[in-house]
Amino acid sequence: MSASVIRRGLELFSEKDGVKRKQKKSSSRKSALMEQISTDKQGVQRRIRRLQRPGGSARSTNTVKDKHIRSALDEYRKKQKKSQLKSNVEYFLASDHKTQSRDTRKIVQQHSGRRSCHRPDPPASKPEEESVFTEKDFQKFQKEYFSNL
Repeated sequence: MSASVIRRGLELFSEKDGVKRKQKKSSSRKSALMEQISTDKQGVQRRIRRLQRPGGSARSTNTVKDKHIRSALDEYRKKQKKSQLKSNVEYFLASDHKTQSRDTRKIVQQHSGRRSCHRPDPPASKPEEESVFTEKDFQKFQKEYFSNL
């Protein structure tokens, strides 16, 4: 905020409203201009004329003296978001705590999608292997093999 806005606000709150209104009505335009001008005798008329011009009390902003020239590249860099990658990597590398695999699996499972295309394929159940030989064939083989020993 500018100093004039703050000053004006303090004036409004410091004095009562009725007293302030009466003072405004009684002051003429000429006396109001004289309050803005310092008491130096030299150049008073010129200052009054300058203040009476439209926008006279406002200082000309067309001067280069008060302007701060910025390059477009500096403005662009200032508006860009700064990358937090370096600080995040340092943080995670500094922490020596490792999560357990069961916890990580649980987290991954909770965050996996609900749609069927996001679900992993169920493990295929292996069909039980059926033997080509029957029980009688095994007994027959056993008798033949062990009888020769």
